Amino acid sequence: MIAVTDPQVGETVYDGAVGSAGFLCEAYDHMRRDDLSASDYETLQKRTFYGQEKKSLAYIIGIMNMVLHGIEAPNIVHTNSLNENVMDIQEKDRHDIILANPPFGGGERREVQQNFPIRTGETAYLFLQHFIRKLRAGGRAAVVIKNTFLSNTDNASVALRKELLEACTLHTILDLPGGTFQGAGVKTVVLFFEKGAPTRDIWFYQLDPGRNMGKTNPLNDDDLAEFVVLQGTRPNGAKSWIIKRGDLDEATFDLSVKNPNATEAAALRSPEDIIADMLARDVETADILESIRGML
Repeated sequence: MIAVTDPQVGETVYDGAVGSAGFLCEAYDHMRRDDLSASDYETLQKRTFYGQEKKSLAYIIGIMNMVLHGIEAPNIVHTNSLNENVMDIQEKDRHDIILANPPFGGGERREVQQNFPIRTGETAYLFLQHFIRKLRAGGRAAVVIKNTFLSNTDNASVALRKELLEACTLHTILDLPGGTFQGAGVKTVVLFFEKGAPTRDIWFYQLDPGRNMGKTNPLNDDDLAEFVVLQGTRPNGAKSWIIKRGDLDEATFDLSVKNPNATEAAALRSPEDIIADMLARDVETADILESIRGML
């Protein structure tokens, strides 16, 4: 996510669901260089990384994590980002880069939902609206969200997909394997978008590391190396394809991950064939047992 958005010194980086501040720390490592001037170093330290976190423990851990990574003055606020009315966000509140993995599910209260034009109890959908409005014109974002967002047909999902396509250039969708994020309970995707122009086409990449993801077997940089290289040119391939904005259903704006280049799976056998095979194996097994009995 950081390699694709490629934050630079002088830009601000924001995470409205900062948690342990993993994205901000990784962005700092990406931007830090030995040849930075004193002015650039001060900018990186004091005027680059911003975040908000609702939970007290996560807020403390995030602050500590940033300090331990070398960020001397973390600009992290202990607050719920969703309490801010998105219509009140001004240019001075916006950022150049947004990196986030907001919480899924939830059931936000009605008074929180009043802060958003698309009202829904789904926490991640409210955060996505927040991020769209917190992104500066020309800014770049990478946001993790559950893959059901791409195809759900409820009013909020359809309206939010429409807004994202019209307000931003949604240029890439990375389809992650199940188990990438522990505790998520669902498959996830990463939305890469830029603010300021409507979407013309979307490049999909289906990540397949060739193994099951888990706590002891997490996704690593090598798994994502091909994606990072190909994302620059967005080619068609066995695991990647492009969908044009004009080809989307104007009623639902469905963005389901359906790889047109995937090889077709072998046709399933009919129940009759399976039963016949099982009976034949039973007969063969009975003959073998009789032969063994005769040798006793």
